[in-house]
Amino acid sequence: MSFVRRSHPRALRGDPAAGRRSARAQRCTTAYFAAVLSLASCPVAFADESGTPFWVSGQLASLGVSRTPSLSVAPGYAWTETIFGGQPFFGISFGLGGDYESTTFSSLTSGQVLSSKSDRLWAGSDLVPWASLAWSHGNDNWMAYLTGNIPTGAYQASRLSNIGIGHGAIDFGGGYTYYDEHSGVEASAVIGLTFNWENTHTQYRNGIDSHLDWAVSRFVTPNWQLGIAGYVYYQLTGDSGGGAVLGPFKSRVAAIGPEIGYQFMVGGEQWYANLRGYAEFWAQNRFEGYAVFATLNIPLGTK
Repeated sequence: MSFVRRSHPRALRGDPAAGRRSARAQRCTTAYFAAVLSLASCPVAFADESGTPFWVSGQLASLGVSRTPSLSVAPGYAWTETIFGGQPFFGISFGLGGDYESTTFSSLTSGQVLSSKSDRLWAGSDLVPWASLAWSHGNDNWMAYLTGNIPTGAYQASRLSNIGIGHGAIDFGGGYTYYDEHSGVEASAVIGLTFNWENTHTQYRNGIDSHLDWAVSRFVTPNWQLGIAGYVYYQLTGDSGGGAVLGPFKSRVAAIGPEIGYQFMVGGEQWYANLRGYAEFWAQNRFEGYAVFATLNIPLGTK
């Protein structure tokens, strides 16, 4: 499994060769497709403005849930020189996304449909820079990261469908992976906090978000990996601002599901593909549904 969606493709997966390769600079990219089905009953309201936080839960569980299918690319570069004994990495994520929204307004007394509206959009996403430091010692692997959101994606406050989230954010945290080369057993977790700027289009500011992504897996053959993955998202402080007319309420959700991974050689370089699915539960003031992620890590060369 790989918690390094925007980092060295194996630095936190516990690849036994990662330590030997850390002395070389490496460029890599990750492409991933995410399809999500969210279910909600009406009337309903969501914390984290429209139920859309910056952090996509599940993205580091071998690549969250967002509400939209998307195709993203996350190129990055790992330097030869170390900082505080760790290998530095910097990358940036961007991509295309699609969103379809439909709303129906009905009378609370008669149930008669008063009006309905729908919207569909395919457009570019926000830019998400990523910086990290990774350390490895034996079976133990650690990572510290800093990321954030640059609101460059398609967004209009008056539109139902949006790809961008309409505001800046900063997120930081750390991760740990245990990997036993001989047994093939691996366990990983990444935890972090998100701080949000106000959406100036709506005068709405999301609260402080906490998130945990985790996975436990085993390489049943030298190439094939099977396991389970999950995440927990919990909003620590309520939303605020003039646009938060429902008050400072909070959201939460958890999910679990199976994953399968496959590593293979292409042109002398090791590629890694992963497929996983999640079923969400424990949702409050938040979309609840199912998510499927397909990811591919591609090394772009070493020197």
